[in-house]
Amino acid sequence: MAFTFLSRFRIRPDKEAEFVALTREMEALAPSEPGTLGYRFYRLAEPGMFAVYESFTDEAADKAHMEYAHNKPLIERMIACMDGSYTREMLYDIETGEG
Repeated sequence: MAFTFLSRFRIRPDKEAEFVALTREMEALAPSEPGTLGYRFYRLAEPGMFAVYESFTDEAADKAHMEYAHNKPLIERMIACMDGSYTREMLYDIETGEG
């Protein structure tokens, strides 16, 4: 079963350009990581709001993604751009209701 979710968060106005540049780096790296099925950032309709769609073969692949040496500094810099925290919504298969 895939481990798939959508995370939503607000980015500080003075950090948007930096954040967008970081998203491009992450999107370029993610496909080469074992267990990554999909990874893409989006700008939402509400000003300052963004989302990331992430899909992995399992939860272990998600955890590994966050621990790779090339991702850790990017993730830290992205978090520093956030205004507050994030919300994560798990996504489940429409037919089976499973991840």
